[in-house]
Amino acid sequence: MTALGDRDTDRGDGTQPQRWRGVSTDPDADRSLAEDTSPAAVARLRVRSRALLRDLLRPHRRRLGLAVALLLAQNAAGMAGPYLVMLGIDRAAGPLRAGDPVPLVAVAAAFVVAAGIEYAARRGFLVLSARLGQAVLLDLRQRVYGHFLRLSVTFHERYTSGRMVSRLTSDLDSIGELVDGGIDSLVLAGLSIVSIAGVLLWLDLPLAAVTLLAFPPLLWLSRWFARASADAYRRTREAVALVIVHFVESLRGIRAVQAYRRERRNEAIFGVVNDDYRVASRQAFRLIATYSPGIKVIGNVTVAVVLCYGGLRVLDGETGVGVLAAFLLYLRRFFEPMQELSQFYNSLQSATAALEKLTGVLDERPSVPEPARPVPLPAEGRRGAVEFRSVTFGYRADAPILAGLDLTVPAGQTVALVGPTGAGKSTLAKLLARFHDPVTGTVTLDGVDLRDVADADLRAAVVLVTQENHLFTGTVAENIRFGRPDADDAAVRAAARAIGAHDFIAALPDGYDTQVHRRGGRLSAGQRQLVAFARAFLADPAVLILDEATSSLDVPTERLVQHALGTILRDRTALVIAHRLSTVETADRVLVLDGGRIVEDGPPERLIATGGRYAGLHRQWRNSLV
Repeated sequence: MTALGDRDTDRGDGTQPQRWRGVSTDPDADRSLAEDTSPAAVARLRVRSRALLRDLLRPHRRRLGLAVALLLAQNAAGMAGPYLVMLGIDRAAGPLRAGDPVPLVAVAAAFVVAAGIEYAARRGFLVLSARLGQAVLLDLRQRVYGHFLRLSVTFHERYTSGRMVSRLTSDLDSIGELVDGGIDSLVLAGLSIVSIAGVLLWLDLPLAAVTLLAFPPLLWLSRWFARASADAYRRTREAVALVIVHFVESLRGIRAVQAYRRERRNEAIFGVVNDDYRVASRQAFRLIATYSPGIKVIGNVTVAVVLCYGGLRVLDGETGVGVLAAFLLYLRRFFEPMQELSQFYNSLQSATAALEKLTGVLDERPSVPEPARPVPLPAEGRRGAVEFRSVTFGYRADAPILAGLDLTVPAGQTVALVGPTGAGKSTLAKLLARFHDPVTGTVTLDGVDLRDVADADLRAAVVLVTQENHLFTGTVAENIRFGRPDADDAAVRAAARAIGAHDFIAALPDGYDTQVHRRGGRLSAGQRQLVAFARAFLADPAVLILDEATSSLDVPTERLVQHALGTILRDRTALVIAHRLSTVETADRVLVLDGGRIVEDGPPERLIATGGRYAGLHRQWRNSLV
C-alpha cells in the first residue's frame, strides 16, 4: 500500500485522469469495446447503438405506430389554439358587435374540442409509451445480463464487477429516466418546432422572413450544444462508472480494508473519483446554463422585432390584428420547446451515452466461442481421456506460461500437478476447462478438440472445483443441486453423504433447507468447500479438476475429505492441483511442473524413491507435519 499524497494532480480543467499509485482512476485502465473512447470507436458505437435501438423497437412496431399517431393528434390539437384566437379576433369580433354571438361561440366550442382531443391523446400516449418503454428496458436488461453470463472468463478477469454493476444499474437507469420522464417532451417539442415553422410561413410570409433572421444564431448555438453535451455526458457516464467500481470493490474487500486500517486511504481514493464525477456533471450543467438562457434571449429579441414590424404592417393594413396575435403566440410556442429541449437534452445525451456503453458490452464476443458445427463426445466406452498436444499459451503474447506442452491422461486416471507458484498448474486446468483456448496446439477430450465441443456438453463433462467456490443465496440443497438442477432430494443427500457433508448439514437449524446467506456467509470456509464437493459429485462429470480445493480446510475436515476423495475420483479422470501433498497421495500419477514444462512424471512412490524434485517437496511436507 502507498501512503496518501502520492497522486498525479495534473488536472488543469478537471477532465484529465488522476492516479493513485497502484489504483487507476483512468476510465481506459481496463479498456474494452464498451470503454474505448477513441473517435473511431465512438463513431462506431453510435452507429451500433442506433441499430440496437431499432432492434429493440422492432417487436413493438404496432404499439410504436399508435403512439406516434396519438402524439400527432396531440400536437395538432395543441396547434389549433393560436389559430382559433386569430379567428376569434378577425372573424368573430365583427359579428359579435353586430349582435351575432354564433361565430364566437363556435370558436369557443372548437377550443373545448381541441382541449379534449389534446387531453385524450396525451393520456393515451403516456400510458402507451410507458408500456413500450418498460418493455424495451426489460428486453435490454435481459440481453445485457444474459450476455455477461455468456462472455468468457477472460472478459470477466479484466472487466471489473463494478463496471458490470454500473452497466446494469446506472446506465439502464439513465435510459429509464428518459423513457419515463422526457421522451414525450422531446418528441413533442421537435414536432412543435417543425409544425409551427410551417404555420408561420403560411400565416404571414414577410413576418416569417423576419423570424428567419434568428435561425443562424439559433442553429449555431444548438449545434455547439449538441457536440459539447455529447462529450460532456459521455464523461459523466465514465465518471459515475468509476465511482461504482471503487464503491463495489471497497465493500467486497471490506475485511482487508478494516484489517489493515485503510479506511482513510479508500475514502481518499473515493474522494478523487467522486470529485471527478462532480466536475464532469458540473461541466454538463454549465452547458445547459449557457444554452437555455441563450435560446430565451434569441426568442425574446425575435418576438420584439416581429412585434414592431408586425405592428407597422397592421397600421398599413397589410395584415390583420388576429394574424399578428396568432403569429406572436405561435412564435412563443416555437421558442418554448427549444428551452424545454435544453432541460431534457441532458437526459437524452446521458441516455445516449449509456446506450453506447451497453452496445459496447453487447458487441463483446467470447474469446472461447461456441463451435459453428459441434462435434458430440463419445457416448460409449470409458470417458475422460485427455490430451494436450504441443500446447502453447500465455496471458500476454510476450510472456508464455506453457510452451509446447505435451500430456496424455488416460480415462479414469488421477493425476496430481505440483510445482512452484507460476509453474503453469492452474493455467493447465483452465485450458482443460476451456476458460481459455491455447495459442497453438490442441486440447482434446476423448479425441475431440475442445474447440469443437458444444459448451453444454463440455460443462457436463468437465467440472472445476477451486478453493473459492461460490455459494449462491439460497438453501444448502439448492447450492448442491446447482451441479444438476434436475436432481431429487434423495440424490442431493446421497451426494452429501458420499463426500462426508451430511452430518454437518443435518445439524444445521433447517438441515438441507438452511439458508446459506450471501456468498455462503452462514457456513465456515470448510463447510462451503464440502458443499462445493457435493455439488461436483452430484454433477458426475467425466473429468474433475481440483485446483487447491482443500487448501481452505482444517486438518480434521481435510481428513474427512481425503476419505471421500476415493469415492469422488473413482471411475473418472481427475487433475488434482495441491500444495498439501496429503491430497497428492491419492493420485495414480504425479506431474512436477516448472516454467510451464513437465520436469518429472510418474507414480508418487517411484518419484519419492528417485530423490528428485517431488521427493524434496514430499520431504519438506513430512517435516512440516512434525
